[in-house]
Amino acid sequence: MAWWQNAACTHEDPELFFPVGIAGPAAQQQEARAKQVCEGCPVAQACLEYALEAGMTHGVWGGTGEEERRALRRRGQRRSRKNAGRERDVAHAGGRRAAH
Repeated sequence: MAWWQNAACTHEDPELFFPVGIAGPAAQQQEARAKQVCEGCPVAQACLEYALEAGMTHGVWGGTGEEERRALRRRGQRRSRKNAGRERDVAHAGGRRAAH
């Protein structure tokens, strides 16, 4: 995680990135402020990838909130299932002989 050393958030209060809740105006404002820090961060993409790989479910990571990462994980899982289905189809098709 050497990328962390270059993160824009290293000079911020860590509590900014972990709102107490995800509902309500105070939590939404806090999340928005955290995301503003992420907007100018040179390693936001690496941070987001880390959060997705490590299964970070709380806080703001790579400019995304908890709900956004949950949606990204669901999309990734659907994509993985589709790709696995395609690979099975190709493998099955490769074993078939064409009728002449």
